[in-house]
Amino acid sequence: MTAEAAMRPLLLLPEIVVFVGGLAALLAGSFLARRRQWITRVVAGVALVSAAVLAAIALAGSDLMAFEGTFRVDTATGVARLVACLGTLAALGLAADELADSPRESESYALLLFSTTGALVLAGAEDLLVLGAGFLLTSIPLYGLIGMARTGRGAEAAMKTYLLGALFGILLLAGVTVLYGVTGTTTYAELPDRLAAAPAGAVAAGTIGLLAGLLFEAGGVPAHFWVPDAAQGAGGAVAAFLTTIPKIGALLATYRLVALLPGTLDWPVFVGVLAAASMTLGNLAAYWQQDPRRLLGWSTVSQVGFLLVPVAVAGASPLALPSLLLYLAGYTVTNLGAFAVSTALPDRRELASYQGLGRARPWLGTSLVVTLLGLVGTPPTVVFVGKLTTATAAWDAGLAWLTVLVVLNSLLSLFYYLRWIEPVYASGRSREEAGEEAAEEAGEAAFVVRPWSARIAVAAALLSVALGIGAGPLWAVVTGR
Repeated sequence: MTAEAAMRPLLLLPEIVVFVGGLAALLAGSFLARRRQWITRVVAGVALVSAAVLAAIALAGSDLMAFEGTFRVDTATGVARLVACLGTLAALGLAADELADSPRESESYALLLFSTTGALVLAGAEDLLVLGAGFLLTSIPLYGLIGMARTGRGAEAAMKTYLLGALFGILLLAGVTVLYGVTGTTTYAELPDRLAAAPAGAVAAGTIGLLAGLLFEAGGVPAHFWVPDAAQGAGGAVAAFLTTIPKIGALLATYRLVALLPGTLDWPVFVGVLAAASMTLGNLAAYWQQDPRRLLGWSTVSQVGFLLVPVAVAGASPLALPSLLLYLAGYTVTNLGAFAVSTALPDRRELASYQGLGRARPWLGTSLVVTLLGLVGTPPTVVFVGKLTTATAAWDAGLAWLTVLVVLNSLLSLFYYLRWIEPVYASGRSREEAGEEAAEEAGEAAFVVRPWSARIAVAAALLSVALGIGAGPLWAVVTGR
């Protein structure tokens, strides 16, 4: 085999296109006047669309390895590429309302693309060193993106994210070091046999370090503390991005790692406990929130718990990987839609302030209801299919208790989403005091929306339902058939 054949750099063309797009946006922004910074948004959008097209084309190919077995290009990588690129494109649309003509417009677009590249690297990593590089490339741009809000709350969130990212990044790299020390290799293809022969204590310590770092990236327990603060303190587009796109790469990387672990320790139960803790704690904490974005931040913590269910049964059920990919696709669409509504109404930072939205802006109100009920897992939305398949995978693998927790936590989540839905269609007090007509006019004037964010919210809600109804073809894609 020639060196070029062993490297196969063109297999990473989508990642290359996204990263080069980020560089182009960054460099172009240095020479463009502020009123023409929109050009960098177009450059970033073209890069993401091009990468998504390349990813869709590559989905038809076979399972291939690049860079001497350190990066895998398979169905899972292809789906992650497609979902991450299109999800970042939606976040770019939300940024069009927030960042237009701002001093840091081009830098924000570049950081979004760099972090997306890191998520794509995580999704296909087949080597512990590549995993570490992907972690750093995903997380470091997030610190700058959160701080772009230039508010006290944003600065606090950026600092908390940075400190926790540094801590869990050290744990991840320490895990890489320990596993390399006891196995003499970092390549996934060689790890299973060598891990089985290594001391169980060292394997456990190294693996827990790796899982801790990946759970920080995903926003799951016990590395979740930064997520609600970042969702509340960052801009709407950044909040939508950081609660969605990094999870795609981190959870797929976690799945690949857990799938190769030896049976010397009961890893399915360990990951199952983390899943139960994330979904339960996220749901309980979300119930008391009044800020919509902070509520969604805690909601994403709970969603990580649901997404960890198929990870817990990696290799034990044929439904595990397809259900994870399907859930990731559905969650990405639905979560972006919910954040798009909050971004469309940036001055509405309390649940009660959404009172009358359903009458004043019916399309936006309906989109909010669809996306929130979609996050619960209500049919016919696509998250319902994702939760159904993940619960089935856990049952199929013998973890019936985890299936029961999925159902119970889904019901529990309904209550805090209803706290947000209730004021959307509630009657305002001004209706009794000033009369129905005056109240409606006042409500319509108050709900001034950002146009791009509103369009994305409606599109995401429609797509969530459409993917749920058309789950059959989507299932065929994630299973590689």
